[in-house]
Formats: sequence, structure tokens, C-alpha cells
Amino acid sequence: MCIRDRALTPYLEITEAIMEAGGEKLKTCFQCGTCSGSCPWAPVNGFSVRALIRLSQFGLEGIENYMWECSNCRQCEVRCPQGVEIINIVKAARTVYSQGGLLPASLRNVVGSLTSKGNPWGGEQEARYDWMKDQPVPDYTPDKEMLYFTCCTYAYDPRNRQVARDTVAVLNQAGISWGSLKSGEVCCGEAVGKMGDLDLFENLKSTNQKLFEENQVKNIITGSPHCYYTFTNEYPGGYQVKHISQVLAEAIKSGALKLSKEIGKKVTYHDPCYLGRHSEIYDEPREVIQAVPGVEFIEMERNRENALCCGGGGGKIWMEVPAGERLSDFRVQEALDIGAEILVVACPYCLTNFEDSRKTLNAEDKIQIMDLVELVKNAI
Repeated sequence: MCIRDRALTPYLEITEAIMEAGGEKLKTCFQCGTCSGSCPWAPVNGFSVRALIRLSQFGLEGIENYMWECSNCRQCEVRCPQGVEIINIVKAARTVYSQGGLLPASLRNVVGSLTSKGNPWGGEQEARYDWMKDQPVPDYTPDKEMLYFTCCTYAYDPRNRQVARDTVAVLNQAGISWGSLKSGEVCCGEAVGKMGDLDLFENLKSTNQKLFEENQVKNIITGSPHCYYTFTNEYPGGYQVKHISQVLAEAIKSGALKLSKEIGKKVTYHDPCYLGRHSEIYDEPREVIQAVPGVEFIEMERNRENALCCGGGGGKIWMEVPAGERLSDFRVQEALDIGAEILVVACPYCLTNFEDSRKTLNAEDKIQIMDLVELVKNAI
């Protein structure tokens, strides 16, 4: 970012607005560049976290050219020597600019769907529970221990619906006391919150909170790490939240869930950003995979806190990414390079992106993409 030979007019009100919208630590950044050096997007499309923060610090034009490239993977944040809450700064910048009507067109459609239909996929509200048809899904009542919250992607995306159905089979097989509300739920709001529409996030949160209170919900199971993070960190307390990987690990360890069918495959695991770096859940998915008979578990070089992002967070799941810049392509190739026959995920966004990349790489006959729940279902 060269500013020689030209006069620049700082808009200090932009800096103040970003700080007020949640980017309080903006001015603690001393421009060391660790963020840009850590960012998975920087080598593929030139995205610079450092430039975004610098422009925000001075209130200079050009912020809008950077802020929509971030997928909230948190790779930069965990390595920042100053502890700058970079995702909050990105979210705050998006809040300021989206209020001025600068939301990308693809995300405007998402916001419109969330506002009118309670989900980002354009599905009708009454179709949210269609995936349950002909499935033995118990009703949630106050005597049940766990509510299974259906992520919007599991509800409306055809590929992910199968994961939701397999979740029903696995929970029932394990003898877990659980149920579904089967009406009234809306999106947890995680994506729209990170996109900067805080008012809509609060509306969605308020709807779910009221529903949980009316139905005396005590504990929640989520399949999506994005729902897990949001309920754990951005909703008020009062109930315990577990990701499905934790539930499965506990059931296998206690003997409630027995895996007897052998899966003689080389299997690797991708750490979703919101399950790994955001929520620090690394061990349970690996414990589940390694409990499956016949599995040869192998790690990709980039794993756990260093895992490569699939590219779907922060609203980017709904944004077009040019060929050659898709992080999911690189990640599937990493799995292929180590000879994996199955790439296991534990996030609906990762599943969607990797299935697309498997086709892009012409690798449909070389590797399977499976949710952790699907692997377990196949081993029962």
C-alpha cells in the first residue's frame, strides 16, 4: 500500500465506527505482518489482513476491497503476538460498510432469505423438517436430555440431509435421550453475524432463545461447528452444548455405541476451523475414527491448529470463488497426496466444499468425502 505522491484524507469516523462495532483492539496492531503471513488466502488471491487493518486504523478508503475475502478461519488470530481480535475487526468493518449498502450481491440474497424465511438457503420455513419424513425422530419434551438442533445446511442441502438422517440412526442406536422440536427453529445466526448484520443476528437469536425457554431445553446437540460455537459463545448460558463428535466419542467410550463392521480403508480427517481453532475440539473426532474397526488413520501434514481452511466460513460459502483460488481444492489434493481413500469431515460447509472439489479435481473415483456421522453409521 503505497501512499507516496498523493494526498489522502482519513475518515476518522470510520475508524471510530469500526472500534465501536466490536473492533476495540484495532489500534493495538503494530503491523508486524504475522496475520498476512499466516492467512491461507494471501498466496492464492493476494488478500492482505495487514492492509485491511491498516486502512481501518487510518480510516482510509479501500477497506471494502479486502473485508469480504476473509473466511474467519482464525489462523491469523491464534498467531498474532499482540492478541488482536482480528475476526472482530473484520466483522466490525463489515457492519459499518454493510449498513451503508455495500453488501455483495450474493450475500444480499442470503440476508433476504434469513429475514423472510429464517434460513440462508432460500428454503421455505415449513420445509425445514422435511428431511425427517419417514425417520424415527423423537419429539423433544422436557424429560428428554438433549435437543438435536437442525443446522440450516442439514435441513435444506440434499447432500447434508443424509448426514442428518444418519445422525438420527446413530443417536437412537446409542440409546441417547434426545428429541427434536420439529417446528419454530430458525438459523442460529452465526454467518449473518460474521457478515456484519448484527440486528438480524439478534432477531434470529431471540427467536431461538424464546423457543428454547418455552420448551425447557437444557442441553443441545449440534452437527455444525458454527452452531456449536454460536450457542456456546454468543447465546446466553443455561444449557450445555455438545458437538456430535463429542456425543459419539462419549457413547463409544462408555460402550453404549458399539462399532462392529470393519471399514478397511485409509482415512484422514480435516479439522473444521470452527470446531478446531475456534472451539479447540481436536481429540474427539480422531477418537471416533480410530474406534472404527479396520481403519488405517493417517494425518495430513497440516492438521489440528494448523489445518487448512475449507474456505466456507464468514459468508464465503455463498460467494463465488474463482477456479485456482478454492482452498477446498488444495485440501482435497492434500488428502489425495497421502493416499487417503476417505476424507472425513465434521462440518456441513466442509462437506459441501469438498464434494465440489472432488468433482473439480476429477477425483470422484479416488476418494470419498464422508461426515464423521456417516462413517460411524457405516460401522454399526
